[in-house]
Amino acid sequence: MVEILRHEGVEIAVEEFRRVELTARRTLHDRIEEGSKGTEPELWGQYFLRLFAACGVPDDGVDAVGQRVREAHHAEHLWTFSLPHTGDVMGRLREDGYRVAVISNADGRMEGALEAAGVREHVEFVIDSEVVGFEKPDPEIFEAGCRALELPPEACVYVGDLYPVDYVGARGAGLGAVLLDPLGLHHERADTVADLADLPHWLAGRKEMGAG
Repeated sequence: MVEILRHEGVEIAVEEFRRVELTARRTLHDRIEEGSKGTEPELWGQYFLRLFAACGVPDDGVDAVGQRVREAHHAEHLWTFSLPHTGDVMGRLREDGYRVAVISNADGRMEGALEAAGVREHVEFVIDSEVVGFEKPDPEIFEAGCRALELPPEACVYVGDLYPVDYVGARGAGLGAVLLDPLGLHHERADTVADLADLPHWLAGRKEMGAG
């Protein structure tokens, strides 16, 4: 994204873009709270408009940036950024005896996106909503993950970043859940961690309390 913006004359540092993107993500949280599933094109259009504006894209440059983003995403999945410690955290979880898998509302390319992000090696399997035909928060997609693990829902914990879709959906299907909440939007009503690096400690605390 930073490369696309710079190509269109908008200079922004990677860390600044990451901060701006987190702020723009509030659009997704707000609309999902209102009942959206999080996959509607109109919703993502609003998200990108807010993101472009926050990055300093002028009104007359929005169409050009938007078109370049669509072309880039079509050619190579855009959602492949991972923080440098992501693979290390996932590897530590496996060393601690946890099994790791992915359930994602995606477009059929999630497995490739994980490969591009360099973390696919840490994941047993990927359940992509476009492939299986149902999406979060439908309990069926969470149940499919539990069946693939050959574990009951109560033995599994789902980690997600959208409260109604991930946290409420997983809890509704009988799984434990923790919300990745870097903006601190939901700590009063959900179990949260601010960063993925906090997850091993959170899981250890859950185990100490006898939650499995």
